[in-house]
Amino acid sequence: MFTGTFAAIATPFSGGRLDEAALRRLAKHLLANGVDGLVACGTTGEAPTLADEEWQQVIQVCREIAQDRPVIAGTGTNDTKTVIARCRKAAELGADAALVVTPYYNKPTQRGLLAHYKAVADEGGLPIVLYNVPSRTGVNLLPDTVATLSRHSRIVAIKDAAGSMDQFGDLLRKSEPGFAVLSGDDSLCLPLYALGGHGVISATATAAPRTMSQLFSAVRDSDLDRARKLHFQLVPLFQALFAETNPSPLKFALSLLGFGSNELRLPLVPVASATEELVRNALTGLGLLTSGDD
Repeated sequence: MFTGTFAAIATPFSGGRLDEAALRRLAKHLLANGVDGLVACGTTGEAPTLADEEWQQVIQVCREIAQDRPVIAGTGTNDTKTVIARCRKAAELGADAALVVTPYYNKPTQRGLLAHYKAVADEGGLPIVLYNVPSRTGVNLLPDTVATLSRHSRIVAIKDAAGSMDQFGDLLRKSEPGFAVLSGDDSLCLPLYALGGHGVISATATAAPRTMSQLFSAVRDSDLDRARKLHFQLVPLFQALFAETNPSPLKFALSLLGFGSNELRLPLVPVASATEELVRNALTGLGLLTSGDD
C-alpha cells in the first residue's frame, strides 16, 4: 500500500470557500494519470487553515474518488490528544492511513517523539505514516528514533523531508523490514529510489502526475537511463514549485492547468511574478502548457 507515487493534493478554494468541484476534478485527474494514492490535508493541502468541516469534506471526496487506491489523511498537530481524535475521525471517514507530522513549536525531544507517536499509534486506530520536515517544525525525527518506532505494528512508513541522503540511508538501514521510506523532497526521490526507497509523497505529482509516476516506474523496471531522463525533465518544475513556500507556486500552476483558482489562505499569499514565470516555463517545458496559455 505504501509504495509508489502519492500525490499531495492541494485544496482548491473559491471566494474563501472550499471548491469541491475543482477538488473532484483534480483528484480524478491525478488518479487517471497514474498516481498510486492521494494524500489529503497535508502541508500542500493547507491543513492548518482548514475548518474541521472542510478537513472532513476533503477526506470524504478523496476517499470517494480514489476507490480502491489508498488515501492518507493528514492528522498531525502539536497536541497528542487532538492528533488521536483526528486519526479516529479519519478512520471513520475511510482513510487508509494517517500522515502525522512531528509536533511543531513544542520542539519535543526524541523521547517525547517516541511517546507521542506510540500514543497515536496505540489509540488512533489507523496505520501511521511518520512525517519529518525539520525546516517547518523545528525538530528532526532521527533515524534511531524511527527505527524504534518502526517496530510498532501500526507505524508503517515515514515521509522524510530532512533533505539529507545520509539520513535516508540510515532510515533504510536501521528500520524494520517492510517499513516504507518515502521521499518528502521531490528532487531527491530518484537518489532515494536508487538506495532502495519505496516511493514519494509529492507536491510535484499534483502538477505533473504522469511524469512523476513514470519516474518511479522506470526505477522499478530497472530502466535507469529513462529514470535519469525523466528526472532532468522534472528539475525545472521541482525548482519552480519550491521557489516560494509550498503550496503557493503549486496553486498558481494548478490555476494555469484548470484545477481551481490561484487562491490561498493567509498567511500564505500568491507568488511573485518572477516565480509565476518559473512555473509557467516549467509547465511548458513538460508539455503541460502551451506557450500563450494563461
